[in-house]
Amino acid sequence: MTTSEPERTQVAIVGAGPAGLLLARLLEAAGISSVVLEARTRDYVERRLRAGVLEQGTVNCLREAGVGDRMDREGLVHTGLELRFEGEGHRIPLAELTNGPGVVVYGQQEVVKDLIAARSDSGLPLHFEVEDVALHDLDSDSPRVTYAQDGEHRELRCDFVAGCDGFHGVSRASVPERSRQIYAREYPFAWLGILASVAPSTEELIYAYHEHGFALHSMRSPTVSRFYLQCEPGADLADWPDERIWEELNLRLSGSDGLSIHSGPVIEKGITPMRSFVLEPMQHGRLFLAGDAAHIVPPTGAKGMNLAAADVQVLAAALGDFYAHADEAGLTGYSDKALRRVWRAEHFSWWMTSMLHRFPDHDGFADRLQLSQLRYVCSSRPAATVLAENYVGLEVT
Repeated sequence: MTTSEPERTQVAIVGAGPAGLLLARLLEAAGISSVVLEARTRDYVERRLRAGVLEQGTVNCLREAGVGDRMDREGLVHTGLELRFEGEGHRIPLAELTNGPGVVVYGQQEVVKDLIAARSDSGLPLHFEVEDVALHDLDSDSPRVTYAQDGEHRELRCDFVAGCDGFHGVSRASVPERSRQIYAREYPFAWLGILASVAPSTEELIYAYHEHGFALHSMRSPTVSRFYLQCEPGADLADWPDERIWEELNLRLSGSDGLSIHSGPVIEKGITPMRSFVLEPMQHGRLFLAGDAAHIVPPTGAKGMNLAAADVQVLAAALGDFYAHADEAGLTGYSDKALRRVWRAEHFSWWMTSMLHRFPDHDGFADRLQLSQLRYVCSSRPAATVLAENYVGLEVT
């Protein structure tokens, strides 16, 4: 394997998920150079199914970054959601309670496609299928990223490294154990998720609490629906044939209103573990972590991609101040500022998860507490407002 001449950029971005790609786009707008490195193929990144609910702050950021046109055409604006329990549905009017537009349902893979297309149109460096990525000299003023691609050893010299490569990436692992504190919680259940080529059975998302476990009805377009079922964390997909999935969805989402879930061809199927995870601080030397590299939330609160977008907005602004005014205050305070939003989202996601899922160690007392909480949220305007404000996205200062 040959070794190429070192490359130079201002910010090396590890990871081409929504965090890394959006950061690159924001830096481009500020005139700051970057190189994006991604271990996976472009096809894999663009097809990877993840979140689909965008807060208004994320929507505004994508528009301002010049990548919101397709989202505005194809995204589904939702002004409310439904909590379903004891066989009845209860609508939470998000827009009314927050005096805002609500949320936009638009798949994360679609956001990624839009960002990759914009990066390609700009002709700026975006390298897929890189191997052996390693971060060096993070405590110095001249960090380096080494990697292999197309039979060459390559070196990227930079001023800063943005670690946007997810929970299992090299960036978080590059923070010395002595310099980090981890807060984590594993949940005793998982989500079985499917994408189906079928029209949604309802116009808004349904979050259901049922004695068989949680269920979620979501959508990606007028012809594609997304569903989730609570299952065992070690569940085998072979034990969940399509027929069983549709039966459970109809059982858990059914009610006195006669709702029937439309069934259709299953396009994708997978199991997602449920965990809460935060690394503090979200920076080490010249390395700054963003998105899943720094924190994980259970998906019940629809916060994962929105947190990633919020992180990189803070980081992009801090880097802009550094290069435009030699002001390091934003970089120094990046972690503290980002973590205030992270912990708010962690609490909300934990609360939604705890309220809507069946826990294996729960007895009748705990189950009735959950139902009491659900009834309160659906009957008290202030309680419903708390859910709505957090769901559409709080401004955290």
